[in-house]
Amino acid sequence: MEIKQNEIEAQVSDYNPFEHRQVKKPNSDIRSLANLLKASLGTGILAIPLAFANSGWGVGIVGTVIIAFICAHCVDIFVTVSRNCCKAVRKPLLNYAETCEVAVAIGPKRLRPLASAARVFAEFSLLFTYIGVCCIFTVLIADSVKQLFDQYISGYILPVEYYCLILIIPLCLLVQIRYLKWLAPLSLTANILLVVTFLICLYYIFKDEIKVADKRVVGYPSRFPAFLSTVIFAMEGIGVVMPVENNMKKPEHFLGCPSVLSIAMTFIMILYAILGLFGYFRYGDDLKGSITLNLPLDSWPAICGKAFIAISIFLTYPLHFYVVLDVLTKYAEPIIKDKYKNFAQIFGRIIIVCFCGGIGIALPMLEQIINIVGAVFYSILGLIIPGVIETINRWDNLGKYNWVLWKNILIVLFGVCSLISGLIVTIFDIIENLNKRSG
Repeated sequence: MEIKQNEIEAQVSDYNPFEHRQVKKPNSDIRSLANLLKASLGTGILAIPLAFANSGWGVGIVGTVIIAFICAHCVDIFVTVSRNCCKAVRKPLLNYAETCEVAVAIGPKRLRPLASAARVFAEFSLLFTYIGVCCIFTVLIADSVKQLFDQYISGYILPVEYYCLILIIPLCLLVQIRYLKWLAPLSLTANILLVVTFLICLYYIFKDEIKVADKRVVGYPSRFPAFLSTVIFAMEGIGVVMPVENNMKKPEHFLGCPSVLSIAMTFIMILYAILGLFGYFRYGDDLKGSITLNLPLDSWPAICGKAFIAISIFLTYPLHFYVVLDVLTKYAEPIIKDKYKNFAQIFGRIIIVCFCGGIGIALPMLEQIINIVGAVFYSILGLIIPGVIETINRWDNLGKYNWVLWKNILIVLFGVCSLISGLIVTIFDIIENLNKRSG
């Protein structure tokens, strides 16, 4: 998006972006709430018990509440900045990357030449985040299928890497679906299966007496960065926040108290705390990257849960893949001739799936990939960028004693510390796992 100087200096007091939005089929508050919940209540929720195993149940509860508050606040300030930017350039709506560009373009004069760079950085942060999510999906499906095949298909015990390799073929076919509306039935099926899987997990958690005495209230300090990475990965849905807000019938209901955002984050916080707490009480330190991998293999509900989560993730894969393709298409399309565009679409989708599958084959460690994506990419998207962008947008009005500046410095430092510490711990975990496998 090109930001012209006369747009930057526009008088914005008389412009209301909500009045100029033309959304063909706007969503009600209830549907927007459902979309926001769906974005945050994905496969990440199944990894929350493992996060509590890393932190201890007492620290896990407190940490989940604090991180939920920080994530909700970052969404709030980013949406507020986006609305300010809409007024500044007199546009009805902006997406995530466009908000970053406009915020810098109308910010302090020294930063304005960096507007395009800010947009590119935001776009590629989204790109790498969802590439990471696709890698997680590949390994999670492979792990679930491997468990079932190892148990019930005798003579075919294969390493998880082989299942990642086999999955590439059906995934390459699935991602050839080019229009989001054609994915709607798949998404509906995936959501139903995810809910059923979640209920099955709760059944096994509460099926027998839960022992609390041997569970740690406070975990080992060295594992706390892994807790942060997992919770940030599970809770962050900022990549879909702007599409949800931009498609609301009454976008003014997205922020505030009560609001769509506050209700969604409160529900998510409570649900995560409950599942993390009792999931840890049930399985303790034996928890795996997804709690479904801890379900028994000699009971039909558990078998269905493992199969359902594999099918659900498989059907959800194209939606997250769409974000990756959307960013790459924007940069590749102008340099590809029209007669080659269809071939490029087919071949490009295959290359991306193979790339994500290749990472899964090289690093088939579900917990570690989740931690990397949470620590690095979601910390950047959900914490660091919102803190920086609000500071730039409010540079001329940082509040009494510059409290906005100091508050955002703390948010950015929290994001940077989560990024660095989570990445270091995960790298050591990967090295340790590789040594075990080679030994």
